[in-house]
Amino acid sequence: MGTPPSPPGDPPAAELGTADLNSTFCAALVDQWSRLGLRHAFVSPGSRSTPLALALVTDPRWHVEVVIDERSASFAAVGCGALTGVPAVLLCTSGTAAAEFHAAVVEAHQSAVPLLVVTADRPPELQGVWAPQTIDQRRLYGSAVRWYCEPGPPMEAGRSSWRALATDAYLRTLGVTPGPVHLDLAFREPLAGEAGDLPPVDPSLSAPPPETRRGAQWGLTDEERARLVPALAGRRGVVVAGVRAAVEPGDSDAIIELAHLLGWPLLADAQSGCRLPDPAVVTTSDAALRSVDVAERLRPEFVLRIGGLLASKVLAGWLRSSGALQIGLDRSDRIPDPDRQLTRSIVADPATVAAQIAALAPAPAPIDWTRDWAAVEVISRAAIDATLDRHGEVTEPAVAGDVLSALPDGAALVVASSMPVRDLEWYAAARGGVTVWSNRGANGIDGVVSTAIGVAATGRTTAALVGDLAFLHDASALTALRSRHLDLVIVVVDNNGGGIFSFLPQRSVVESATFERVFATPHGVDLAALAGAHGIDALVAETRAGVRSGVSGALARRGTRVVVARSERDHNVSVHDEINAAVAAALGSAGLGDAGCG
Repeated sequence: MGTPPSPPGDPPAAELGTADLNSTFCAALVDQWSRLGLRHAFVSPGSRSTPLALALVTDPRWHVEVVIDERSASFAAVGCGALTGVPAVLLCTSGTAAAEFHAAVVEAHQSAVPLLVVTADRPPELQGVWAPQTIDQRRLYGSAVRWYCEPGPPMEAGRSSWRALATDAYLRTLGVTPGPVHLDLAFREPLAGEAGDLPPVDPSLSAPPPETRRGAQWGLTDEERARLVPALAGRRGVVVAGVRAAVEPGDSDAIIELAHLLGWPLLADAQSGCRLPDPAVVTTSDAALRSVDVAERLRPEFVLRIGGLLASKVLAGWLRSSGALQIGLDRSDRIPDPDRQLTRSIVADPATVAAQIAALAPAPAPIDWTRDWAAVEVISRAAIDATLDRHGEVTEPAVAGDVLSALPDGAALVVASSMPVRDLEWYAAARGGVTVWSNRGANGIDGVVSTAIGVAATGRTTAALVGDLAFLHDASALTALRSRHLDLVIVVVDNNGGGIFSFLPQRSVVESATFERVFATPHGVDLAALAGAHGIDALVAETRAGVRSGVSGALARRGTRVVVARSERDHNVSVHDEINAAVAAALGSAGLGDAGCG
């Protein structure tokens, strides 16, 4: 039988062909994400991701960085999300390209950074038949993602759900604990088409205000206030502010005001947002607490820990042995407690909690407690600065402090999670106006330069402080970096190997040649020449004055520059020992430390 004729009336709307359907679906996602406030995308080239890549690059609302190496692209997206609090879209083609994202997805998960991962895929009929460039992407990133969704190839019947899919994916990157979301999007060929009419905008899919995403317990409950405030009143306590203790405007003010009210020192990490020039802020705890008498004299009764952990093992050991009542406080449920010392973990907004406690005006600590901590900070800071000023050559602690102090207000500093982040925490002076970030979720050295690229892509003047191995590990990030026109200064501490291992027990228990081969791993690479091969201006500095001049000169010019600060591993260990000895001697002379107590 033949096909019966169509009944009279209006002709049915023509369905889109596969290519146009792909393009319309992707244009709808991009438009909805734009309406939700997303603006940054990091795209690695590939064929199967064509529909979404074209939708992003042709939309004038988006800033799109095309990055050849998927691993580099993924860490750049982490940096962007970390600094803005808004997820970047991260896109790649099918196959092993998606696996290259895994390390950055883990970092975003553990650092609570919003990230919208989109991996293109083959359609169902090409799965399980060994089609080229096809892997099983289902739950590729395991428990590291907040949500995984595999909606299947675009179909006309699903048009009404496209905007909801985009909104749902975005919202799931946020919430009490931000993190990565994985959209596994399959496309049938042909891939490149023309977008048709988009689904209508649904006002109910607009982004809710941030305060409604934070959870019901954003401050302390009445019961918690009734238990917490009397417990800390009049006690000898400390506030320890770690990674992202303060992220919203006014957070640092509220936390510092609470420290003043309680008469407690604020031991603040550079990444906390609280390491500001203020009498309550302590920047020298690692060096000072190496003195046995200082550590005992300043033993706390109460510890309020806000945000993530600090890098100092000295501080961690002091807290562990203190016997103090310890409370952990953070916006997310990622409250670290590897030593199992926390009496209670509270998921709440630190600034809100600080205001709640302050409103009840608890009694402050004894005045001698406050005065002793203030004296320790002043004396230790003077000893650190005087020691570094005696060295004209490159010293790694001085490099960290000098880079931080050279940056203009509003700039950002990305620090590698090895010795640079420790030197910054242990020895750098307080500084406001600069946002500091380090990938301390998983504490890897991979992707540091790429993370800085993602930060600079937000429009901020950015510096990266990295070791030579971290720089080499992420060397692919240099590809096409010159053409990105980002204001980025990369300062590389070059001690020809893994300098952090010189501080570990392996250095004294492993035979020298084996230690060099397995741990120190000297590379012998001319790092300035490597940068130059990518068309990036680079200079080598072997003095402190040379580093300062190189960094200030690079900041005065637009574009990307590399400053290689040459150091020596064994000398670096001795400089650290010299600083710590100078702090101990100064505290002892003042009657606060070992020497003063005989």
